[in-house]
Amino acid sequence: MTEYNRDDVVLVGFIFADETGVKHRPVVIVSSDTYHTRRNEAIVAAITSRTDRILVGDYLINDWQRAGLLFPSVATSIIRTIKQSMITRKLGSMLTSDMEAIDNNLRLALEL
Repeated sequence: MTEYNRDDVVLVGFIFADETGVKHRPVVIVSSDTYHTRRNEAIVAAITSRTDRILVGDYLINDWQRAGLLFPSVATSIIRTIKQSMITRKLGSMLTSDMEAIDNNLRLALEL
């Protein structure tokens, strides 16, 4: 069983394309807890503090402080599957209403 759950906001170490270093970025886990118990991966949506540009599928997080973020932020529709070992630490959790809006925006972006 994993220590990370759907709606957790976590810090992930992404390796630079030229493999010269790692940059840590916040993401929200959007995959189900069932997915996590059967795989060593998590599906995540990128989070950015760039709030001046909201694109299709993006959502301005209402309770960004509870999510453990330092600044007002946007959950984007940029999704990626990562190994759980890439997660550095948990920052916080999304408010239920924020997570529902993120789900709805991902459905719109993916036509689900």
